Amino acid sequence: MHKTRVELARFAGAGVVGLVVDVAVLYLLLGLGVVWWLGRAASFLAAVWATWQINRRYTFHAAGGSLWQEWWRYLTAMLGGGALNYAVYSGVTLLLPRWLPLPPMLLPLCAVGAGSVAGLTLNFVSAKLFVFSR
Repeated sequence: MHKTRVELARFAGAGVVGLVVDVAVLYLLLGLGVVWWLGRAASFLAAVWATWQINRRYTFHAAGGSLWQEWWRYLTAMLGGGALNYAVYSGVTLLLPRWLPLPPMLLPLCAVGAGSVAGLTLNFVSAKLFVFSR
């Protein structure tokens, strides 16, 4: 059980880095005039790549095998949590301004944060059991 708690803590830490990458890429793309929904898809992919790099090295200590296959397994595994993440992100961007007036620059941060929290558990379980199981 201790090993799983350590992995979960490291996975969450990687998720924080992924959140920073996600938000940074999203704001960059929004600043370039990319629409919210497309910017979010691109920022999600950037975050998945960043978290894969961290999780394979520090969380699950992956070794051997094809990196290409591992990347595709990881991306596939993250799509379930990503779908949940994106649904929550979309709901927050659509509904939060109706309930709570926020400055426009805070809405993407709140939406990405809420989506990230929602997908964490699903992503951890799928990474542990599907991608990095031995």
